[in-house]
Amino acid sequence: MTTTQLATPLFALDIGTRSVVGLLLQQEGEYFSLLDSYTKEHDERAMLDGQIHDVPSVAKVIEEIKQALEEKHGPLKKVCVAAAGRSLKTIRSKVTIDIDTKPMLTRDDVLHLELSAVQQAQYKIANERTDSSADYYCVGYSVLNYLLDDEPIGSLVDQIGKQASVEVIATFLPKVVVESLLAALARTNLELEALTLEPIAAINVLIPPSMRRLNVALVDIGAGTSDIAITEENTVTAYGMVPVAGDEITEAISDHFLLDFPDAEKVKRQLLTEESITITDILGMETTYSKADIIEPIEEAIQQLAHSISDEILRLNGRSPKAVMLVGGGSLTPKLPEYVATILQLPTNRVAIRGADAIKQLQKEEQKLYGPELVTPIGIAIAAKENPIEYISVTVNDRTLRLFDVKTLTVGDGLLAAGVDFVKLYGKPGLAKMITVQGRLISIPGEHGTPPLILKNGQPTSLDDPLKPKDCLTVEKGQDGQEATITIKELIEDEPIMTVYVNEKPVSLKATIKRNGQMASLSENVEDRDYITIEQIATMKDLLQHCGYSLAMFESFTLKVNNKHISLNQHIPHITVNGIKLAYKQPLNKMITSCSKFQMYHRMITPS
Repeated sequence: MTTTQLATPLFALDIGTRSVVGLLLQQEGEYFSLLDSYTKEHDERAMLDGQIHDVPSVAKVIEEIKQALEEKHGPLKKVCVAAAGRSLKTIRSKVTIDIDTKPMLTRDDVLHLELSAVQQAQYKIANERTDSSADYYCVGYSVLNYLLDDEPIGSLVDQIGKQASVEVIATFLPKVVVESLLAALARTNLELEALTLEPIAAINVLIPPSMRRLNVALVDIGAGTSDIAITEENTVTAYGMVPVAGDEITEAISDHFLLDFPDAEKVKRQLLTEESITITDILGMETTYSKADIIEPIEEAIQQLAHSISDEILRLNGRSPKAVMLVGGGSLTPKLPEYVATILQLPTNRVAIRGADAIKQLQKEEQKLYGPELVTPIGIAIAAKENPIEYISVTVNDRTLRLFDVKTLTVGDGLLAAGVDFVKLYGKPGLAKMITVQGRLISIPGEHGTPPLILKNGQPTSLDDPLKPKDCLTVEKGQDGQEATITIKELIEDEPIMTVYVNEKPVSLKATIKRNGQMASLSENVEDRDYITIEQIATMKDLLQHCGYSLAMFESFTLKVNNKHISLNQHIPHITVNGIKLAYKQPLNKMITSCSKFQMYHRMITPS
């Protein structure tokens, strides 16, 4: 390792609700060593729930920390910071589409479905917010389940079924959180070297990816808030925050022993190292108490803190996790791990305080302390260095956007940030036509809509293509499908012809086709709500005429002989249909349509 490399340490800031921690880490190969740290409390209430409310005030604290570290280690130009985890929102969302009439699903179809679910989550979070100016960006999502016809499946690509569904968990961060961080740094002439997320920073150094299949809760207990992250299913499944932490314990000490807040904070810290503590109250009375005497009156406040944390874990996780890790200065609150274990019904050894000495990448020195309050700032430096998050600028349909690069950004992420509605991106299917054929209602579907045309820098691209700074995206909605078109011939397929035998000779009988009661040809197009009927020869009389027989030979006639009227009918032929005697005016429909569709051959007529 060269001297130049050693002279360029990593500067990290953990900007909390009550205080700011600054530290310097020296990277040596795969390991890091802690060079120095400096903590400064805010002079006034400049932070609220992880959000900077007073940028100049926070910048003043950062400047003081920067100067204190520069006096020992030289100029500092760049810094690693984290966006507060309490600002993160995680939303579960599920989207289902009908694929009954679609061809096999492609990779782009599945990505479109995933991003539709993420967008639905965006709508959910927008509806939950009363402040319409809050602008949330998706900083990552994980697919929890693919479903085909409501059954879990490993992949939807090339699948065929009736319905396809995807369930995702998406994480969002308010744009204003990062913008206020950048504004505070700009006031101190610090350049943002890398950005990470506080829960991700702590989890990355304490819970590596190989452990995230386990259901574990990580709780970062600061002064004003307790941040919670839940791991399971190989990902971070939820983030949460409760607005209670170490200050509640300090206030309980202050109230019971009549101490001002700074003195009460000092007493709270002495509980970690001293068995007896001498305090002077606001009346000037000096009293020495045992550690147990101080803990007993504040025990209710400790239990309330444990309940608040445990209730939020149960709300986020739906059940007790397998284990709980406590970090942050507030985690050192006496009896807190025991109460959390009791409330969550966990063995006491499943709830543990984890200090910075548990970070495997950190090289430890015997003379230094590596308490739980250093886990998050050290994690910020390491995570920001190993997995830096950057802003990149891209253009979508002539609109310039700055994206939060928490992962490998894709074209789909760019379209999400631009507010492109994925549900409306694909062309709509053409209108179907409803037609009645021989009394049966038939639906003729329209054409499928086409996929959208997505161009990156003028070239066709796909939703999962990576996005780089200055990329230019253009999106054109897919073409809507044409409405259904079909001719009578296409509708009924074969021209209906029936063959019968008349005196051993075959006779072909063409059906009459009517559209809405009017004669129609096979080449005519069918319209919506049309009523198509197919009519065959209905009576024996019609059949005989069709075959060229004179109907007179089937009629009786009368002669007058010697003034007597004589009726003659012996000349009328006998007619049998399939061996059954039939009058020539009798209907044929029932006798010939009960056979299969126009293709049965009958020995129908035998005049004798």
